[in-house]
Amino acid sequence: MMQPPKLKRPVPKYTEKQLWERYLGATEELLKFIKAGDIDTFLELVDQRQQLMEMMQALPESERDFSSTPECDAMREQIKPMDMQIMYKARTWLNKSRRNNAQVRNYDVTGYGANAGLFSREY
Repeated sequence: MMQPPKLKRPVPKYTEKQLWERYLGATEELLKFIKAGDIDTFLELVDQRQQLMEMMQALPESERDFSSTPECDAMREQIKPMDMQIMYKARTWLNKSRRNNAQVRNYDVTGYGANAGLFSREY
């Protein structure tokens, strides 16, 4: 059977300012979803924000006119505390997740979980 042709989607062209605005918006959304505990959406947004950063880095030098402006500096200053909150909340979530996993493993090994009796039987 013949495969349908793969269409290349055109990559939208954004200015550096538009990319920074989108980066700020993605950062705000990251903070919102990590606070809500929606880790799946949070991880998707992390990927999207990384793509925005890659798009900014891929801009030709001649099109990088926004990053040296006071407006961009203000945007960076707005992003910094949000990044700190995101990192703190992500670490907190990761530590809590690790503790929960350790408790589940301990629960199973002591003979109370799904494998109850597996380790406590004498043969």
